[in-house]
Amino acid sequence: MHFYLAQSGDMALSFCGNNKGSNAYSVENGVLNNGCFVDALNLVPHVFLLFITFPILFIGWGSQSSKVQIHHNTWLHFPGHNLRWILTFTLLFVHVCEIAEGIVSNTRMESNHLHLFMPALMGFIAATTSVVYYHNIETANFPKLLLALFIYWILAFITKMIKLWKFAEESLGVKELRFCITALLVVLYGLLMAVEINVIRVRKYVFFANPQRVKPPEDLQDLGVRFLQPFVNLLSKATYWWMNPLIIGAHKRPIELKKIGKLPIAMRALTNYMRLKDSYEEQRKSPSIWKSMYRAFGGSILLSSTFRYMADLLGFAGPLCISGIVGNLHTNMTFGVFFMSSNELLKNTSVLAVLLFLALVLQRTFLQASYYVTIETGINLRGALLAMIYNKILRLSTSNMSMGEMTLGQINNLVAIETNQLMWFLFLCPNLWAMPVQIIMGVILLYYLLGNSALIGAGVILLLAPVQYLIATKLADTQKSTLDYSTDRLKKTTEILKGIKLLKLYAWENIFCDRVEETRGKELTSLKTFALYTSMSIFLNAAIPIAAVLATFVTHAYIEEVRLSPDKAFASLALFHILVTPLFLLSTVVRFAVKALVSVQKLSEFLQSDEIGDDSWRNGEMPMCLEVAKMKRSYHVHSALYWFVSIILNPVVFVCIGECVIQVNDGFFTWGSNLSTLTDINIRIPTGQLTMIVGQVGCGKSSLLLAMLGEMQTISGKVYWNVCEGRLTPCVCVCVRVYVKNRYSVAYAAQKSWLLNATVEENITFGSPFNKQRYKAVIDTCSLQPDIDLLPFGDQTEIGERGINLSGGQRQRICVARALYQNTNIVFLDDPFSALDIHLSDHLMQEGILKFLQDDKRTVVLVTHKLQYLIHADWIIAMKDGSVLREGTLKDIQTHDVELYEHWKTLMNRQDQELEKETEMESQTTLERKTLRRAFYSREAKNHIDDEDEEEEVEEDDDDNMSTTTSRRSKIQWKMCCRYLSSGGFLMVFLMVSSKLAKHSVMVAIDYWLAAWTSSNPFLGVLQHRSCVSVFIILCGAAIALCLITSLTVEFLGVAAATNLHHNLLNKIIHAPIRFFDVTPLGQILNRFSADTNIIDQHIPPTLESLTRSTLLCLSAIGVIAFVTPTFLIALVPLAVAFYFIQKYFRVASKDLQDLDDSTQLPLLCHFSETAEGLTTIRAFRHEARFKQRMLELTDTNNTAYLFLSAANRWLEVRTDYLGAVIVLTAAVAAIWSTSGPDVDQSGLVGLGLTYALTVTNYLNWVVRNLADLEVQMAAVKKVNSFLSTESENYEGSMDVSQVPEDWPQHGEIKIHDLCVRYDSMLKPVLKQVNAHINPGQKVGICGRTGSGKSSLSLAFFNMVDVFEGKIVIDGIDICKLPLQTLRSRLSIILQDPVLFSGSIRLNLDPERTCTDDRLWEALEIAQLKNMVKALPGGLDAVVTEGGENFSVGQRQLFCLARAFVRKSSILIMDEATASIDMATENILQKVVMTAFADRTVVTIAHRVHTILTADLVIVMKRGSIMEYGKPEILMEQEDGLFASFVKADM
Repeated sequence: MHFYLAQSGDMALSFCGNNKGSNAYSVENGVLNNGCFVDALNLVPHVFLLFITFPILFIGWGSQSSKVQIHHNTWLHFPGHNLRWILTFTLLFVHVCEIAEGIVSNTRMESNHLHLFMPALMGFIAATTSVVYYHNIETANFPKLLLALFIYWILAFITKMIKLWKFAEESLGVKELRFCITALLVVLYGLLMAVEINVIRVRKYVFFANPQRVKPPEDLQDLGVRFLQPFVNLLSKATYWWMNPLIIGAHKRPIELKKIGKLPIAMRALTNYMRLKDSYEEQRKSPSIWKSMYRAFGGSILLSSTFRYMADLLGFAGPLCISGIVGNLHTNMTFGVFFMSSNELLKNTSVLAVLLFLALVLQRTFLQASYYVTIETGINLRGALLAMIYNKILRLSTSNMSMGEMTLGQINNLVAIETNQLMWFLFLCPNLWAMPVQIIMGVILLYYLLGNSALIGAGVILLLAPVQYLIATKLADTQKSTLDYSTDRLKKTTEILKGIKLLKLYAWENIFCDRVEETRGKELTSLKTFALYTSMSIFLNAAIPIAAVLATFVTHAYIEEVRLSPDKAFASLALFHILVTPLFLLSTVVRFAVKALVSVQKLSEFLQSDEIGDDSWRNGEMPMCLEVAKMKRSYHVHSALYWFVSIILNPVVFVCIGECVIQVNDGFFTWGSNLSTLTDINIRIPTGQLTMIVGQVGCGKSSLLLAMLGEMQTISGKVYWNVCEGRLTPCVCVCVRVYVKNRYSVAYAAQKSWLLNATVEENITFGSPFNKQRYKAVIDTCSLQPDIDLLPFGDQTEIGERGINLSGGQRQRICVARALYQNTNIVFLDDPFSALDIHLSDHLMQEGILKFLQDDKRTVVLVTHKLQYLIHADWIIAMKDGSVLREGTLKDIQTHDVELYEHWKTLMNRQDQELEKETEMESQTTLERKTLRRAFYSREAKNHIDDEDEEEEVEEDDDDNMSTTTSRRSKIQWKMCCRYLSSGGFLMVFLMVSSKLAKHSVMVAIDYWLAAWTSSNPFLGVLQHRSCVSVFIILCGAAIALCLITSLTVEFLGVAAATNLHHNLLNKIIHAPIRFFDVTPLGQILNRFSADTNIIDQHIPPTLESLTRSTLLCLSAIGVIAFVTPTFLIALVPLAVAFYFIQKYFRVASKDLQDLDDSTQLPLLCHFSETAEGLTTIRAFRHEARFKQRMLELTDTNNTAYLFLSAANRWLEVRTDYLGAVIVLTAAVAAIWSTSGPDVDQSGLVGLGLTYALTVTNYLNWVVRNLADLEVQMAAVKKVNSFLSTESENYEGSMDVSQVPEDWPQHGEIKIHDLCVRYDSMLKPVLKQVNAHINPGQKVGICGRTGSGKSSLSLAFFNMVDVFEGKIVIDGIDICKLPLQTLRSRLSIILQDPVLFSGSIRLNLDPERTCTDDRLWEALEIAQLKNMVKALPGGLDAVVTEGGENFSVGQRQLFCLARAFVRKSSILIMDEATASIDMATENILQKVVMTAFADRTVVTIAHRVHTILTADLVIVMKRGSIMEYGKPEILMEQEDGLFASFVKADM
């Protein structure tokens, strides 16, 4: 050992030490035999590296020419990059061990020997510098400078080799720790040297003539790619450092889609779709989705699982280190020799504390890496699946959709639910194989610590796991039933909101409100069950570890001889905490696995379902077949020959007429199920002409169009599309057989109009380039200009599902405009006139079809019922029962089939009469425009008011710029939290808070007692020992009971709050004034009842529970640590500050990313449902590729948002985990320092403190995540709350109900005095100074142009509008003084739009259930409905579907009449009741009103003047005032009067 004993001395700080009587610097025995000199030699390479690299690092590179211009400084392209980082980190770790060993050895020397740890310290600094230097060189792409590192590794390797060789000479071996460390360093330096040589070999930057040129990857050259996780270095990958600018920047301005950019190519949906598709199609016979998923994404899952295993194994280091630290607090360490053995180092508590810290940091890093990889894989998988589903949708056979085998609902479920289930399964996938390992390891370690009694505790845990699973399945079932009830409730709420005007006018709102409350009651019962199961689940999670600990320690106390020591007690406590997590997760994972199996089953069925005809669809090839293409080029030469060949090849000889563009020969077509829908079809469509297809409803006209488009299944026969340019050479025209797939794009307007969720302009241009002149022409032909002028943003207004609701006619005209605008040779119009009135149809026919299309010489095929247009047709195809009845020109038919022609003629006459009738009335279009105008007029007024408020806000904001926006965005709505809690009731809140505090106090008490008991005097008698056990049992029992109470109180607090909030919301909205519904979009109100109510019902309670639990756990842990080692509080201050900033930044960024994720999901789902609805149109237009592209873009946008959101979560978790690790380190170090005294009792408390510190790491990030979630969820409470401040109508009135006579109004006399009315105190009056007197029993007609105030007057009778001056007196009582319920229940009204509610006929006529059946039948008889209702199953109790869709519009209007008659009131008001019905129904109505209501006062608001010519009194209104007033005969005589001019216009 003389090698080191030579040096000693008494200089305080000398490098080699200075012992008396010997010269430490002597080199008599050879230079290398002086150990101190060898150590000094080791300093040389480190110093060399620092000298070279520091100037380069600090001076920077100046203007280096070889820098590749690249937008991110993250281009990592030197080979062996990751290996170098891993080796450097290992090197740093070994250096730390070397420093520790040196310092510990130094404490045992006579004088300070710096050479024991100084070189190691320098080595640590040099290694850190090397990695910083390398990173800078790599990102700047300047490989020549790597030479410095290469030299450093060689020098370091050589000097360490010399040291190792000298150690071996002195016969030191593996037993000595310093020898092991030196050997390890030699290996590491050698490996790093090899990495460096490899870089030279590959990049040839030195020693070679021509260095290799490299280009940055495509992603990094693209400035749009902002997701850098795949490209950054290992350290940044592990800590998500690259996310910092985004997350911190979010505080200044919100994150927008632009900011998160595009996805890297490898993560785009298209890339992953190709991977999945290839592995799916490789399996020829029965492709399995599981196998394809494994082949495409197996590698990533394996990688993630590896990370997971490493993390789980490192997790066990925690308990073991605690056991070591607590166990070794009081062992004396003496080192006679200056070489320590490895075992001794591990007994040093400070070293253990550092090791514990490093293990925690590594464990957390691996865990987050595992999470990230699975999430990325899950997102990639979802993108691939969505693309697969979408491609399949584009190829679905139409019969599948129309026969109902594949409904829209199913497709939406596949997209929204099944793909997400699979994604979630992937997220949880590594748990499936990681958990068993974790559980087995845990049990083994427990057995090693505690012996047999550990098995009992583990047994308790395993026995209770199935209970967990059972509860989890129950939860899923309850959730389903809750969902059913809430769907039902939503349906009823929607009906109420749609028919709110009628309900208010009839004073029925409370009855219908009770219907909703009844369903809500059922939903709440289901919710309570849900709450019960949830609280049981939470209870078990909290109680299982307590029960296990109780069982274990009590049995240990009774069966083991050895008393429990604190180190073992607390290590096993920590182990139990580790064990519970996998078991709790297991139930969730198993549930998700079961769901994933079901989802895969559904997906497989979908992907195997029938596809449309030809194979070319599969590859999305659009060109015409090759021969045809060649043919077109050279048909001058070969035309005759080709024609001849094609006839020979094709046994069905057809005569090619140069003029025909499509020909069908012997066609038999079906919609599936092999029954042919179309039989024996032989037709041709002439080129450039107008072909009309006519026939009765259901004779197969639309099917014929679809058969030509190849949408139907062909049983036999052929469809030929003529691909010849007949115009060039009229002499010879060649007809080439072209299968349907190779046809041109066809402009097709389907019978059921189909719109995109896009602007009006985008709907019309439909992907074609915008041509202003053409666009204008198309708009005019379809008479869309007046409609566009009404829209708030003109043709830039969003329409479609999520946009503004247009009426049927408006939608249909937009679809026709789309077909006209496209530049295709062929146009198919399927009954374009069905939803249009006569004027528009004529205009469209003349301007659009005859002029616009025929001028372009386009081939038009028109399906129609309007026979008056047949005279314009060049070719007519008449159909009957699925086959062609006649084909030819109108002349042919007139000569050959007289009968048919005559039949048509009678029909035409009938249509002409209808035409006359239609001209008399305000046309349907005007009505549609009117409803549109009303919707906007009212909304604009509201927006106007809002805008003013917003402007004020904006002005305030500008003053102090950023600060207000940030504070506004980062505040949790504490006010809303209070609002939510107060809705739950103060008793529940008090119970929750007190039980939570009690529970956590008892939990701390248990652990404290355990500490006191285990570190008490080992020589206690058995009696005291037993008393300790009994106290322990009592405490555990109390804790379990409190767990149950807390979990129940939180959940039921949630149910109480949900009950109150929904009840108040419903009541407020139903009793709001009618104006509220005019200005608030229906969708917005419905959102409060659907999405927001759902969040309040199901999401807030668990978040609240989790938040309070994790916060209290963290607080109690910090309290315990501070109690054990008060010095810890000093370290707590900086940690708290760091934590505050992390959570502050994260919450804002998380909220933005969450919003982005939500907002990008909706367009994606809509795009799917939209495509499924418009399949035939998309395929006719041949726009599949464009729609696919759009789907990929939408998927990628959504995936980008989701990826950033999960990366932000990892960012947070890594940081809070590292904070947790620092807490553990400080707690351990503080404990070691404070217990260096001789008192024994401290070790138990140290164990207690460390165990608690370990739990903090788990719960810190939950505090922040839950805070962020709660913030998002409280927005729902805020939205609901904003509606709760709505003003209700004044239902009371100033008169008491008892003062109103029972039979009021008995006569029906109405006096109007100076009446002034407005819709809102902010708006102008709509009626000004109106005076009128109506005698009992008079029939009064009110007429005037749109907007003259007719309808407002009718609403004033019901006190539905703000009467701010004057009064209406009915039978001597001023109606404004009456309670609303009384007033409205005594009058009757028939509205313009007939409203029916789902339920029974009885409910629609008499929801109050006050009338006898006879009375109802009488009313139905008067309305001419008795026979029809008798024929229905159930009579009066027959079913009415939603909106009364199972009756025609006319029948619905008659039901409304019957409803008014049931009421038997002496005043009836008819508001334009005949506007939307045909002549026949109108006559019935007029007759009934004259007879049935002969003795009552009837006020009719007239649409067509001729309906009120027989009235007793006519009132003509204009701009809110009465212009003329008197008997119709007298008013007619005033030539220049308004009424006379109306009548003239109407004649």
